[in-house]
Amino acid sequence: MYAVIETGGKQYRVSVGDKFRVEKLPGETSTEIIFDKILVAAPDEGAVKFGTPYVEGARVTAEIVKQARADKVLVFKYKSKKNIRKMQGHRQYFTEVIIRNIEA
Repeated sequence: MYAVIETGGKQYRVSVGDKFRVEKLPGETSTEIIFDKILVAAPDEGAVKFGTPYVEGARVTAEIVKQARADKVLVFKYKSKKNIRKMQGHRQYFTEVIIRNIEA
């Protein structure tokens, strides 16, 4: 069974046991989270359910594994022959979750 969920403006294809990173969500480690914006729900047997825009009554239960920040991304800008250089860094916050249950 798999589902396509929407969170943080992005879509993820998830199955039970998948561990992945999403945009930062509120909550502590080992807290249960419920995703209710399900776009597609596909059971092992039977027809695939497509939402318009979301599947009614479907939900995905997940557990927060970690709250952290990603590796630094360096942004370097310069103008040739002008001796103008600008270096910036950015670390994005993320939440790592593991999928526990999918209810269609």
